[in-house]
Amino acid sequence: MAGANKPSGSKDSKKSKKDKGEGGVRKAEITVMLNEQQAMKVIQNSKVITVQDLARQTGVKISAANAFLKESTSKGTVKRVGGYSGHHLYQVVSS
Repeated sequence: MAGANKPSGSKDSKKSKKDKGEGGVRKAEITVMLNEQQAMKVIQNSKVITVQDLARQTGVKISAANAFLKESTSKGTVKRVGGYSGHHLYQVVSS
């Protein structure tokens, strides 16, 4: 009887691994690419914005929003106006 219980236990563990895999698929559905027009629209409609705000409003990961803001800062379309310790505030450069 102990032998009969082992295969069923291993099937359960396989199911849990399968469930974890399905969870990974859901995570992969999160948008990684940030739509530049959408992001600029969000930034322009705000006085200032943080990386976390941009990520939440555009539906991307914080790392993607951070990369976009850093790139925009280097291009000169956005400037950092305050904040500290990784929680910086960004603002559109007025033309």
